[in-house]
Amino acid sequence: MTAAEVEAPAEVEPGVYDNVASEVYHADPVPDGSLSSTGARKLATECPAAFKHWVDHPEPYKSAFDFGTAAHKVVLGDGPELVLVDRDRWDTNEVKEQIRKIRAAGNIPLKQRDLDKVNAMAEALRAHPEAAALLEPGSGIAERTIIWNDRGVWRRIRIDWARHDGTLVDYKSCRSANPSKLPNHIADYGYHQQQEYYRDGALEFGLTELVCPFKFIFQEKEPPYLVSVIELDSTACGIGRHLNERALNTYALCRAADDWPGYVQTPLVSLPPRVEREYR
Repeated sequence: MTAAEVEAPAEVEPGVYDNVASEVYHADPVPDGSLSSTGARKLATECPAAFKHWVDHPEPYKSAFDFGTAAHKVVLGDGPELVLVDRDRWDTNEVKEQIRKIRAAGNIPLKQRDLDKVNAMAEALRAHPEAAALLEPGSGIAERTIIWNDRGVWRRIRIDWARHDGTLVDYKSCRSANPSKLPNHIADYGYHQQQEYYRDGALEFGLTELVCPFKFIFQEKEPPYLVSVIELDSTACGIGRHLNERALNTYALCRAADDWPGYVQTPLVSLPPRVEREYR
């Protein structure tokens, strides 16, 4: 089942919801629409017209998403069921139909090598003292969905792991968990903005406090599946909050006017500073 095939409920109340299916969350359970962390990141860095097109034309589901979803399932213990399709070829009509039925049931089809890989990743994570302690079974609740109204704007988030001590944890599978490369990776994907967006929702319902940490667990997708656990500094947090506020304001104004403009035109354009420096 895809997000596009899920109907939104007739109404929704602000609150913390557990056991919300991923496809229901991504289809947006708020009847009149809500702003997710992903949407806020897009709206803060792109023009409103591009954001509106993205909302109105959801990206088709790609099989490449399966691995990340499967890793979350094995690591966090929550999510769609993983179904082994132990066939050498997936391009036959028989296997295509089997895969279609698996997806229609809301589950994830996996090849044996991918299933082995996500299990190996989970084992490597459990061997990492800090990551294992953060995700210790019973220490929190996985995939908590929070929906709330902020100054007239409906917002929604889905927290990977909300610990009972108030710590929020987000798990990312990635190409490199090298701490020296993570700053650029975090900036490129807007994880500083995601963190503060999630923190807003958790604070709204008392799931965390400002003094509680937000931890990112990055894990590489290739052996030996190395792990890094990091926190963002105060400057990164401040930038994330500023970008979220800008996105919320833009979203509210565009919705009120039902106008989603494109790029602000700049008639006079300069060359990049690096080019100008070469000619000094």
